[in-house]
Amino acid sequence: MEQKVQLPEPSLRGTVSVEEAIKNRRTVRTFSKNPLTLKHLSQVLWAAQGTTGDTMKFRSVPSAGIIYPLDLYVVIGQNAVQGLPVGVYRYLPDAHALERLREGDKRQDVAQAAFGQSWMTEAPVLLVISAEYDRLMERYGDRAVRYADLEAGHAGQNVFLQAEAEGLGAGIVGVSNPTVINEVLGAATGEEPLTIMPVGYKGF
Repeated sequence: MEQKVQLPEPSLRGTVSVEEAIKNRRTVRTFSKNPLTLKHLSQVLWAAQGTTGDTMKFRSVPSAGIIYPLDLYVVIGQNAVQGLPVGVYRYLPDAHALERLREGDKRQDVAQAAFGQSWMTEAPVLLVISAEYDRLMERYGDRAVRYADLEAGHAGQNVFLQAEAEGLGAGIVGVSNPTVINEVLGAATGEEPLTIMPVGYKGF
């Protein structure tokens, strides 16, 4: 099983303004079966957690203490992304690459651990935003959870706006069973999955 997939370089200029993306953004619950391009997926992942600094590894979202407690997992369905095998991946921001963790289509398993919302399985891709609170605890104590949750919100909004700018749609739901989600993802111990974002072309 191939462990890493290098993603195409993200574009830094788009054809949709920030204002247009904000105005047109909606939570999408119906998706077409058309597969995403690897370029589209690359752009959305970069918007969520990609690096933006030339010398320091700043990311696309603000983070308390520049600690970056979030991890981003990508659940890929069958024939969902052109040139990318089905499975579960973790996004590697510094390398702008994907690390494959699991084989098989796990979208249904993820949906069942999110209040059984099976509509999510129509989307070719499910993004799971997860936080490791311990990364922030030493510096921020009890505030760590609040700061990480705020950061997850920033990442989610970036996904919404970048998806809209790319002609895609995104939804968002909470996690009802984090233990099951972590098992499905193959996530590290101590991670707390916070939200799931289905991404794909909008259905009609």
